[in-house]
Order: sequence, then structure tokens, then C-alpha cells
Amino acid sequence: MAKAKRVATVSRKTSESTVKLTLNLDGTGVSKINTTVPFFDHMLTAFAKHSLTDLTVESKGDTHIDVHHTVEDTAIVLGQAIREALGDKSGISRFGDALVPLDEALAQAVVDISGRPFLVHTGEPAGFEHHLIGGHFTGSMVRHVFEAITFNAGLTVHVNVLAGRDPHHIAEAEFKAFARAFRQAKAIDPLVSGVPSTKGAL
Repeated sequence: MAKAKRVATVSRKTSESTVKLTLNLDGTGVSKINTTVPFFDHMLTAFAKHSLTDLTVESKGDTHIDVHHTVEDTAIVLGQAIREALGDKSGISRFGDALVPLDEALAQAVVDISGRPFLVHTGEPAGFEHHLIGGHFTGSMVRHVFEAITFNAGLTVHVNVLAGRDPHHIAEAEFKAFARAFRQAKAIDPLVSGVPSTKGAL
């Protein structure tokens, strides 16, 4: 019996943004991203590549006010699509962890596809949240993106910045570490029968 495809297409439209997103959890990391927020495009492209998730995103919103709404709503939709594509989570590895450097920056991420949303996010240097990366993406949005993905996908995620000076490097190391940990967690494990939980559901 062929395993169901782990794909999802989710749309969201508000007075602040319009988002349409398609993903395939069993892809090769191919992506086509246009959120109108260049640094966020860069981060989502890295997420797709390093998590081996095919990802297409088309977003637009009131970026003349701030990138916040467009970035947040895109992250919400990404989380919703992940949850939908995972289905009943049968056969997954469930847990993943990664330690990823980017020059002087070093980030660690641990993911549990638990069905219980929880984010622990630590270690970003003082002032990081105020820095404009690329002149438009506020450092505080990094944590906000992880919050939106985590709570909408039903993941338990720990992200810890262990070292770093350049804000671009720090943010990118965080996204890549999350991607690599998620890649392990979502992977189908041939040794797992059913849902990997003593409760029988995730």
C-alpha cells in the first residue's frame, strides 16, 4: 500500500496580508519564495534547502507600514501547512537535533513533533532584536517566526544561539539549525511502526 503524500497547500487572507503556500515534506529542497521581504525570502529558501522540503510561497502585504504582518502571517501559514502535511504522523522519527555554524555564529536546534506547541528560544546577543538585517528585517522577527511556526505546526522547539556577532549570520544559523533538526524529525523511519508515542497519538 502506497504511503500518502505528505503535501499541503494553505492560503490566508486578511486586511494586512495575502499568503499562499504549498509544501512537500518529502521533497528535495526546491523552493520558489516571494514574500516581498528579501531577507525572509533568504531564510525560507535556506529552510527549504536544509530541511529537504519543497516549498512555494507567494505573499504580499502592508510592508509600507512594516514587514511584521507579512512575515508573521507567512510563518503562521507555514506552520499550518506543516501540521496538515504531517497527517497522523505515523512512521516519523519524531525527534531531531542539529548544531549549525555560520562563520563566527553557532546555533543549536532541537525539534519534537509532539503535537504540543512549545518554544524555548535563547542566546541571541543583547541588541540583536533591534538590529535591521538587510535594512528591513528586525532581529526580533526571528523569534516571532519560530513562535508562529511552532504554535501552528504543533511542534516543541528549542533554539539556542551559542555564539555569534554578525546579525545576518546569527539569524541564518538559527534557521538552518531549525531546518536540519526538522529534517530529522519529519523523516520516515522504517523501524517505526505507527505513531511514535506511548499515547498512540501526537
